[in-house]
Amino acid sequence: MPGLDFWYSIGSTYSYLTVMRIGDAAAQAGVPVRWRPFNVRHVMTVQNNIPFKDKPEKTAYMWRDVERRAQRYGFHVRLPAPYPLPELVLANQVAALGAAEGWGEAYTQAAYRCWFEAGQPAGEDPNLSASLEAAGQDPARVLEEAQSEKTVEMLADATEEAMALGIFGAPSFAVGKEIFWGDDRLEDALLWAQDRQ
Repeated sequence: MPGLDFWYSIGSTYSYLTVMRIGDAAAQAGVPVRWRPFNVRHVMTVQNNIPFKDKPEKTAYMWRDVERRAQRYGFHVRLPAPYPLPELVLANQVAALGAAEGWGEAYTQAAYRCWFEAGQPAGEDPNLSASLEAAGQDPARVLEEAQSEKTVEMLADATEEAMALGIFGAPSFAVGKEIFWGDDRLEDALLWAQDRQ
């Protein structure tokens, strides 16, 4: 059965909902998931797609929508969370390194918990150190490696790959070349993967 690529960017508000539930949903569906961090800010800049800048009504709706959906899933959020994230790129360089080393999922979930449930922006302390420790990692080692040329290129390459697939926002899901965008499309993406086993 084809797996599902979960394209996300720490910094995307709606990705919180998916990050916290995709593991259980995919396991129940029997679909393997590959976590694929990328730099959504770069994609949106290239595509001139800045969804909430200077749009207070849309921003207020987004926070309320996330809050409603979080309540439905049983998540406990404190909103609005700090947004946008000044250190979005670093947060995702750490996630890219984590994905390569096998601890990216644990780090990402911890980073989103600290951000959405404790009001600590991802990509900076205290969130960064706490999230890395929760993932069983040494923050000093990871920070040095995450800012290396190799990891910077890793995130840039993943971002280019996402754009080549036609991804324009996060969270997105890919089953082969079939793209689904938005937390509310997770179940559709899982069904699509199931139907192709």
